[in-house]
Amino acid sequence: MEYTGKDKIRFATVDDAAAILAVYAPYIRQTTITYEYEVPTVEEFRTRMQEILSFFPYLVYEEEGRIVGYAYASKHHERAAFMWGAEISIYVEGTHHGNGIAGLLYDQMMEYLYKQGIYKVYALIDSPNEKSEQFHKKRGFQEIGCLPKTAYKLGKWCDLKYYEKDLRSCKGKPQELRSIHELLGN
Repeated sequence: MEYTGKDKIRFATVDDAAAILAVYAPYIRQTTITYEYEVPTVEEFRTRMQEILSFFPYLVYEEEGRIVGYAYASKHHERAAFMWGAEISIYVEGTHHGNGIAGLLYDQMMEYLYKQGIYKVYALIDSPNEKSEQFHKKRGFQEIGCLPKTAYKLGKWCDLKYYEKDLRSCKGKPQELRSIHELLGN
């Protein structure tokens, strides 16, 4: 893939909810990549985005002004002691698979998460999903566990694999986290 200057990564806003949902909806309807059954309304999706955007980065990839992929980070767990970990998710329009968009979004996301003070990043992957598993391994993630037959969707039981990537060493007291807004000065 060649970056043309008309293509770009930028921060998402809640005004992007409908376009982002258009990328996500086929994953809900046609795959086990997400365990969601029903496509949320744009308003529900906008609310989800607002919660994530309050602290974490939410990135979109535009091609000629149209969103064709996105990635975001979110809390790994709700309890305070888990705050130094983040879960990362990425979705790219089917016609744009294999052209480098996912890697560009992930690389940018990791940079922001590191600067925020995140120590560990987690990816939860429906399995088998060789493409996603290899994508994560290539970026330094390691499989750390599997919940066998933990979800049921589209007529089959699915495994959920946990992948982890260390962004920094877990020694001593962790540094204070910064929201994406603090980091960007807005």
